[in-house]
Amino acid sequence: MNELTILISCPDQVGLVTNITRILAAHQLNIIAMREFVDEANKAFFTRIACTGELKDTNLLEEKLLETLPDAAEVNVITRKEKQIAVLVTKEYHCLAEILIKNQFKTLGANVQCVIGNYESLRNFSEKLGIPYFFVDHNNKEKAQFEAEIKEILNHFDLDYLVLAKFMRILSADFVKDYAGKVINIHHSFLPAFIGANPYKQAFERGVKIIGATAHFVTDHLDEGPIITQHTTHIDHNFSVKDMVRAGKEIEKKVLLEALELIFEDRVFVSGNKTVIFK
Repeated sequence: MNELTILISCPDQVGLVTNITRILAAHQLNIIAMREFVDEANKAFFTRIACTGELKDTNLLEEKLLETLPDAAEVNVITRKEKQIAVLVTKEYHCLAEILIKNQFKTLGANVQCVIGNYESLRNFSEKLGIPYFFVDHNNKEKAQFEAEIKEILNHFDLDYLVLAKFMRILSADFVKDYAGKVINIHHSFLPAFIGANPYKQAFERGVKIIGATAHFVTDHLDEGPIITQHTTHIDHNFSVKDMVRAGKEIEKKVLLEALELIFEDRVFVSGNKTVIFK
């Protein structure tokens, strides 16, 4: 018995649910759960369907669905399998540690194929948990060369996503384009506030009473990609920058892992610069 997830996005019109369920029934698929959302402002329809059945040809099902859906529809029939990911890091360990511990105990929902870092700091930790670690030095190199060396490593793996777990380097538009929709970043502020470097210092100087973290897809606009998850915590005048950083790290771990869980379970649609998420 196959377990399938079907993701559909298309222009909204009357009768979509009826047409979709009719085709699934014709393929002897049993719907376990179905969630829908209509973006009224953009007249767009989104649905996530979990179903079971004996399906031999996912391409044929996608074709049949596309035949009955409006033009510009997108259909993705996903068979259950763990995603394959690479993790990019610099020196901070807290987000990587959460990912690798969950990977070690098979609760991540994905398999970590490798860790790539621009310092050697996290090699021992990664390798102790059985994950290959690759060091790519960024010093005295053009960005194009640095990124080409990263790509050369990534090309040895069949990857679904790249996770930037406190990877403190800005990726070029060309790199992001090559992995469009596949790069997830954790930013240490409640975006769109305090974009760029040193957000905790920015927050301290502004005297904010709330700090947060944001997991988002990476685009070629710095820290402006579609937001997946966000959380905040309250602070006060007693907090130094160091106190903010310490509190922020706890939020960063939580936000990133929550975002990854949603992505690995195929619950996230990207619609322009927003996301539609079926929890």
